[in-house]
Amino acid sequence: MSNDINFEEKSGLGIITLTRPDVLNALSCEMCRLLDEKLTIWQETSSIKAVIIKSAGNKAFCAGGDVRAIVEPGPENNSLAKEFFATEYRMNARIFHFQKPFIALLDGIVMGGGVGVSIHGSHRIITENTLFAMPESAIGLIPDVGGSYFLPRMPGALGRYLGLTGVRLKGADILYAGIGTAYMRSDKLNDFINALADNPIRNHDDVDDILAEFADDPGAAPIDEFRDLIDAAFAENTIEDIFEHLSIINHNWARETHAVLSKMSPISLKVILEQLQRGAKLKFDECMVMEYRIVCAISSYDSDFYEGVRAVLIDKDHNPNWMPATLSEVSNEMVLAHFEIPVDGDLVL
Repeated sequence: MSNDINFEEKSGLGIITLTRPDVLNALSCEMCRLLDEKLTIWQETSSIKAVIIKSAGNKAFCAGGDVRAIVEPGPENNSLAKEFFATEYRMNARIFHFQKPFIALLDGIVMGGGVGVSIHGSHRIITENTLFAMPESAIGLIPDVGGSYFLPRMPGALGRYLGLTGVRLKGADILYAGIGTAYMRSDKLNDFINALADNPIRNHDDVDDILAEFADDPGAAPIDEFRDLIDAAFAENTIEDIFEHLSIINHNWARETHAVLSKMSPISLKVILEQLQRGAKLKFDECMVMEYRIVCAISSYDSDFYEGVRAVLIDKDHNPNWMPATLSEVSNEMVLAHFEIPVDGDLVL
């Protein structure tokens, strides 16, 4: 059993705690495997009425997958990368199909893989400390862990905006996007857990009733001010058109967003847009199969993924050398190559 994740059964609750605060509770392959196995057991255990997932430490719920460990062997030996993503995606699918209440307490940083272990559950509780982002375009990856499914289903073009820019959301904006389902002050979380343990839980409605006693109002969502601009610019069908649309908007938001996108991996931007366009028409499991195809391709050559992790997480110079360096150099053939069936076959869920 890993020391990085803890499982407890208490008064009808299955409680999961991520216990790697020194690395912001980043997910390892072993953590994903153990979580998947435990959910399989708890789904069939009649005494477990609901599941809670939370984290140790006071900074992060989960800042993502442990991508540094994934890239270390290099593209010439990407078997570890494929094993990690396959294990993680099966766990994400397990949560999506989990029939009992699955309650995520998102008290802190929630990025990448941390989104994957929470957003597919029935209840996502955010606090004043929650910081959400899908920042994969900055490291040459894609917003995976089911991003193909939940991002296109956000209001308007909000999902494209979040998936392409990696913008960070807090408070009411997280609820507005549908990422969180309720807001609660962090000092209430333990009392909320105790209330869940002290009251009978027969279904999701019982959780809602208890939650209503603890929920707070985070106020208005600041991002709503820019929704018309977001929907107009990010509804465009190509990355080039999105850039052009942003360039003609006389607004600080548009200029800042244009500058952010200009720093991202050109090929990642094009692959992500294709991913989200396809994902809007796919069922959840089909999205996971597609994402596995993409990450297998990305990890199989000297891609921007390796360079992005180096620049952002290893050397931390934040000066990646993207290849190709410009959008015009990224051909349609390059993009579509990331959607082909892997040599070893598709992901089996």
